[in-house]
Amino acid sequence: MHPTLRNAFPYVALVVLMSALVWAVSFGTLPPADFSFHNGDEIKTVDPSKATGQPEHRVMTSLFEGLYREWPLGYELDEEGNVLNAPEPDENGNYPLDAAPGVAESVDISEDGRVYTFHIREAAKWSDGSKFTADDFVWSWRRTLHPETASQYAYQLWYLKGAKKYTTSTVTLGGLIEVELSDRLRVGQLFPRGTIRRGKLLGIARPPEPQHAPDASDEDKAEAESEWQERSVYLVEENSKVVAFSKGESTSGWSNFKVDWLAGSARDLPSEVVNCLHVLPDFEATVGVKAPDDKTLVVTLQNRTPFFLHLTTFYPLFPMNRKCIETHGTPAWTKPENIVSNGTYNLEFRRFRDRLRLVKNPLHWSHKQVKLETVDVFGFKSETTALNMYLTGQLDWITDAPSTVIPQLMARKERDYVPTPLLIIYFYRINVTRAPCDDIHVRRALNMAIDKQLICDKVTQAGQQPARSLVPPGLPGYRSPLCEPFDPVAAREELKKSKYANLPGGIPKVEILYNTNENHRAIAEVIQQQWKNNLGIDAELKNSEWTTYLSSIHSQEYSIARAGWVPDYPDANTFIDMWVTGGENNETGWGNPDYDAFVKKAAEEPGLDRRLRWMEQAEEILMAELPIIPIYYYVSKGMVSPRVKGFFPNVQDQHPLYWMRIED
Repeated sequence: MHPTLRNAFPYVALVVLMSALVWAVSFGTLPPADFSFHNGDEIKTVDPSKATGQPEHRVMTSLFEGLYREWPLGYELDEEGNVLNAPEPDENGNYPLDAAPGVAESVDISEDGRVYTFHIREAAKWSDGSKFTADDFVWSWRRTLHPETASQYAYQLWYLKGAKKYTTSTVTLGGLIEVELSDRLRVGQLFPRGTIRRGKLLGIARPPEPQHAPDASDEDKAEAESEWQERSVYLVEENSKVVAFSKGESTSGWSNFKVDWLAGSARDLPSEVVNCLHVLPDFEATVGVKAPDDKTLVVTLQNRTPFFLHLTTFYPLFPMNRKCIETHGTPAWTKPENIVSNGTYNLEFRRFRDRLRLVKNPLHWSHKQVKLETVDVFGFKSETTALNMYLTGQLDWITDAPSTVIPQLMARKERDYVPTPLLIIYFYRINVTRAPCDDIHVRRALNMAIDKQLICDKVTQAGQQPARSLVPPGLPGYRSPLCEPFDPVAAREELKKSKYANLPGGIPKVEILYNTNENHRAIAEVIQQQWKNNLGIDAELKNSEWTTYLSSIHSQEYSIARAGWVPDYPDANTFIDMWVTGGENNETGWGNPDYDAFVKKAAEEPGLDRRLRWMEQAEEILMAELPIIPIYYYVSKGMVSPRVKGFFPNVQDQHPLYWMRIED
């Protein structure tokens, strides 16, 4: 028997047993898809406004399409999908990507780099055959930005003029505002659920400020502050009349509130207050996105943003079908029988804890270039099961091979496992609001007590590099500041500076949260032992399935949590801007005003070199205060069948299905 096959035999035996079980509980005979791959986990959603993970990204880049899409440099197809030019990889085996036209066939950019005028394809259609227009982007981006949607990626649209003010409900006296009433609530609708009324904000009447008890907690103070804000009354000029609106449930006695009027606008107070859901800046007047006609979209940015075209390839900026969402509500509009999308594939069905099937969209403008007719996306967790299914021909691509068998996989004569460096980091998030991680000395000690090289050599074993910065190497011109290296002696000295060092019970126990995965568990076990041996700190391990894990992170119900970050676009900013105070993807409770200032300066800086220097200064603060602990930089760990063509390894680990074809 061939040595490789001998090594694989236990896995083959296991998959035979698993296949029998799957068949026993199957819903009936299902014809095989043209292409099948393991997606790592069950996806949380296919709603572009609500998704956050890499498994979701792989599916949504097939179901939806943005203004632009990622495309390998030099890769050209004719109208029938035949390859005209084959791209060349770099010395690491990676293929460079660029932003190529998607729904927009072209764009004009103003001289100052702030105004983008996109020209929508005449051939663009929704999957139900309805006409695709520029206004579909206006409505979709408004949905993502709206506070009711609570999109964790809304900040990716904050590069647009006025977009952040809209999401954060920042209104100013004299500004145009929109008031959303609670008169006709729609079940499952995020926005608008009631009538929208517009006008000019003339004044804000506020109740007396809340008085806090001396022993009030920060949480109690924040709740009281929120209630105080909710009771504010907004005085709006609407059709030459002053109308009062409030989000508070009760506004009795509000005539005694202190009123801040726009200069020269003082009026008699209205006798009635109209209850409302939201008071926001007027979207049309404030946010920099307009559709002057069906095929023209004009986007105005706050500042020059060099990576904006790449950002339009990312799913938070994808369009959604308004009629579909308003008809079915959220999340019902994403069901296979309801969903209307605009990508190269349609969602045929979804079987939870099994697979979802994608079928080629015959109405897509590039359907002749798309070669795979059907695709199965498997969502189970086990890497071992995925490898077994790959070795027996049931899968054409697995995204993450088990670390324990990587040496054998690298020796395979098929050469279907070839790791290449990625612009992705594996790290631990730290909740700085929980003891003992609220102490900077504890965080620094935890970092210095981890032998990251050992983890790369003995656990991951695929050529990963230990990390001492957030931003991985490989971005031209960017030089990452480094956190401290592995040094158990220095770690113990650092721990002595902590406020917890002399407690009778010692340093409080910590918890390591990770989503269910064999590799994550193995890494957590090594770190658990190293913290015990090097610092005397006990760590409890806790695994959660993907959806629960994401919920725990977002609500900060964790102490220390495994994390990874795949760049949304090839620029250091995608790593840096997520850690600003209160950022939706921060989720550590950490904030630093100097860090925020450097990120803001980088966003406003037109000069490339100075922009990079501002971001480096921000990362220096991050690596000093360590609300995260970098562990290692990824290499690709996937395996792809030799019969699959158009699979291009790249530093962003993006592999859209519309690139691929099968050649047996």
